[in-house]
Amino acid sequence: MAARAKEGRLRALPGIGEATEKVVIEALAGGVPGYLAKLEEESSGSEADAAGLRLDGPAATIRAALKGDCHTHSDWSDGGSPIEEMALAAHALGHDYVALTDHSPRLKVARGLSPERLRRQLELVAEMNGHLAPFRILTGIEVDILDDGTLDQEDDLLARLDIVVASVHSKLRMDDAAMTPRMVKAARNPHTDILGHCTGRLLSGRPESSFDAPAVFAACAESGTAVEINCRPERLDPPKRLLRLAVAAGCEFSVDTDAHAPGQLEWQPNGCRRAADCEVPLERIVNTWPADRLLEWTRA
Repeated sequence: MAARAKEGRLRALPGIGEATEKVVIEALAGGVPGYLAKLEEESSGSEADAAGLRLDGPAATIRAALKGDCHTHSDWSDGGSPIEEMALAAHALGHDYVALTDHSPRLKVARGLSPERLRRQLELVAEMNGHLAPFRILTGIEVDILDDGTLDQEDDLLARLDIVVASVHSKLRMDDAAMTPRMVKAARNPHTDILGHCTGRLLSGRPESSFDAPAVFAACAESGTAVEINCRPERLDPPKRLLRLAVAAGCEFSVDTDAHAPGQLEWQPNGCRRAADCEVPLERIVNTWPADRLLEWTRA
C-alpha cells in the first residue's frame, strides 16, 4: 500500500476514489487524515443531539455501547453517497463497523442490486476493507420480503453476506391473515438476521401494516432474528407498544439508522431513546457487540 501511494497508483485499486486516496496517504505519513478530522469536528456531540435529542441515563448508556450500524445504503442503490464516504463518516462517529445493506433486485425504484451487481459490490468491499482496517465494512443487503415470505435474492449470495436485513416494501396494506405468515416465514428464513422497519409506517401519513405482532415476534425470538429499532425520524419503527411486545417476547434488537447519506448516520440517538423508554436490555442489542461476536451470531 505504501509503495502504491508513493508511486501515485492508489486509485488504480477498485473502490479507491480521491477522498480515500488522500486519507490513506495522510495516514501513511503518520498524521490524522484531514477528512476524518473534519468529520470528527463536525460530528462532535451531534450524535447526542440528533433530531433535538440530548441523551442521558439509559439512553446515553445505549448510545455509548453501540459499536456499529447494521442498516445503511450507498449510491449503489438509493443512497446519495459512495460507499467510502459512508464508511469514513461511520468511522468518524466512533463506530468499529458499518453494514452496507443496499436494496435487492425487486425494488427497481431504489436501483436494487441484481446478483451480478451485488457480486461486484462484494469484491469492492473486500478491497476497501484492506485499507480501512481495523474499521470494517460488513457486507449485507436489505432484501425485500416477497408476497409469499421468500427473500428477493439468490440463496448462495445471501449465504455469503455478513448481515441480511429483511423488510417488507410492497403490498403494505395486505390483510393480517396474509401478512402474518409472510413475515413469520421471512423471520424464520435461516438467512435473515434482522427484521427491518417491521410495520412499514411513515409518520407523515402511511399507516402501520396489519399483522399478528406476538406471532411475528415469537418467530423472531425462536429463530434468533433481531427486530430492528429503525431510527429514521419519519419511521421510528416499531411503535413503542410493539417494541415492548418484542422485549417481552425475548427478541434481540438492532438500533439502525437506515442511513442514505453520511449525516443520517447520526440518527442513532432516536432509537437509543426509544430502546431506553421500552427497557430494551443492553445485552440484547446486537450492534453493541464487537464485530467478531456479531458475525458469529449471524453465521450461527
